[in-house]
Amino acid sequence: MSEPLFHVVLHQPEIAENSGNVGRTCVAAGCKLWLVRPLGFRLDERRLRRAGLDYWQHLDWEAVENWESLRGRLPEGKFWFFTKHAQQLYTDASFTPGDVLVFGSESRGLPRQLLAATPEHCLRIPMKPAARSLNLAVSVAVAVYEALRQCSA
Repeated sequence: MSEPLFHVVLHQPEIAENSGNVGRTCVAAGCKLWLVRPLGFRLDERRLRRAGLDYWQHLDWEAVENWESLRGRLPEGKFWFFTKHAQQLYTDASFTPGDVLVFGSESRGLPRQLLAATPEHCLRIPMKPAARSLNLAVSVAVAVYEALRQCSA
């Protein structure tokens, strides 16, 4: 498999269908999907594959045991952390091929210690106050396609 354009990391995702849809986006955009355990579902779960349709067989993906394992596997990439608590908009970031786009679990988001380590790499997708959050798969698609737009211009 060729080098992925970007790495998409789901940190402790909880919903199989969201991860399946993110996998489909990764195939379409040429990204590698990383799943950081613990997961809220089993990797052989039918709902995961169903959401990914027949794209899952084309997906470049790995599941790792924890955050430290992931960092050991991706030491060179620039990590971008997506959170509603960030000050910087995702459109203000300068994405480059090989970057790592990190998203938290559906109910908890990313751990505070990850966000606090590099606040200058924390990004926010704007939304109205009435919305607590965007769907995980939607957030990934928004971020990935902005990164693609920047890198293909």
